[in-house]
Amino acid sequence: MRTICLFFEIHQPILLKRYRFFDIGINHYYYDDYANAARISDVAERSYIPALNTLIDMVKDNKGAFKVAISISGIACEQLEIHAPAVIDLLKKLNDTGCCEFLAEPYSHGLAALTNEKVFKNQIGRQVEKMNALFGVTPKVLVNTDMLYNDEIGAIAADMGFKGMLTEGAKHVLGWKSPHYVYHCNMNPKLKLLLRDFKLSDDISLRFSNTEWNEYPLFADSFMKKINDLPQEEQVINLFMELGALGIAQPLSSNILQFIKALPAQAKEMGITFSTPLEVMTKLKSVSPIDVPYPISWIDEERDTSCWLGNVMQREAFSKLYDVADRVLLCDDRRIKMDFDYLQSSTNFRDMTTKNSGVGIDRGIYDSPYDAFTNYMNILGDFRKRVESLYPSDIENEELNALLTTIKNQDTEIAKLNKELQKAKEKLEDDKASKKSKAATKKAEKKPAAKKPVVKKAATKK
Repeated sequence: MRTICLFFEIHQPILLKRYRFFDIGINHYYYDDYANAARISDVAERSYIPALNTLIDMVKDNKGAFKVAISISGIACEQLEIHAPAVIDLLKKLNDTGCCEFLAEPYSHGLAALTNEKVFKNQIGRQVEKMNALFGVTPKVLVNTDMLYNDEIGAIAADMGFKGMLTEGAKHVLGWKSPHYVYHCNMNPKLKLLLRDFKLSDDISLRFSNTEWNEYPLFADSFMKKINDLPQEEQVINLFMELGALGIAQPLSSNILQFIKALPAQAKEMGITFSTPLEVMTKLKSVSPIDVPYPISWIDEERDTSCWLGNVMQREAFSKLYDVADRVLLCDDRRIKMDFDYLQSSTNFRDMTTKNSGVGIDRGIYDSPYDAFTNYMNILGDFRKRVESLYPSDIENEELNALLTTIKNQDTEIAKLNKELQKAKEKLEDDKASKKSKAATKKAEKKPAAKKPVVKKAATKK
């Protein structure tokens, strides 16, 4: 039986404020709080809340036959908890239906997988903890930032215990193969892969309201017919997109939610089901490995990393940020760790792109990619100074790690000795109390008994 795997991603980066060269070393706060609060509230009202209400209704209306997968970055969770808690409540409500699977992803929605395995694992581990704390679930399937994947990333995910990953069905990787099968990692066959059908996904997320598109208007029955007309041996259709596509990229006035809501009924008529990624990976066997020596993503037509690291400015900023990554992991300064999370967001590097991708890029406060680079490097200059004030750059990472390990061992030994000293003090106090008690008992035993008073009888008169 053919099945549809429908997945939505939720992420909103932290917007940086205008930061001047003369602020370095003086101002250590890098964010535009008003803009961040306004944007996340706006996206929640225009997209997340109506879209999630629709998904919940779809589960109820179809009596559990409709299923969906959600991935949400740690940074997005933080903002939603503060500025739009109604979204978190709706996600919990959707989770309670039993028809939603939450996926793991990097906490900051960053690119650490390309350069630092420790940071990558740390980011995923923290996001998994967040999912467990908020929704009581432990994700078994991973989706990297913007579907970023290669063989090495897949091997890391398998080593971390994940059952599978979602990634892009890039033509230059698949060749003649179809994305409508389950594949597995070339370096570890235990990790299964689901590949996005970018044509069908983009029909919804990018082209749905485009009046110049030759298939406009798109209806649920005609869309489902496209899927039904595929070769019968192709069993899984992966539709992956941002949740913001429902309400932001495709405005609510385009009837995008009515289209989505009509899909399950049309699918049922054609004998097509909906499944979560883990269900697909559990039920279906992999048909072959996928060889991905170079990273792929779902961004732009190239489906690679050129949108983040395609020019010298981007590579310089990327290198300077992750140059201090190991030191940030070693430190206990929560503010530095928070700033590191926010500065890793992939949007910071995409703002610096000079590519003519054919897709409009909203650079926010920046007039150009050069302006974005200058502002980011000013912030990064201050951030690096703060990190180096804790751990000077003239100390090598290995030496610093060894030193911190020694200090940690010493702290452990001191704590152990303090514990033993405390026990000795408690025993001494008990001994003193016991001696006092014995002395008091002996004294009581030696003390003569009190004499009874002699009562003289009164003389009797004769």
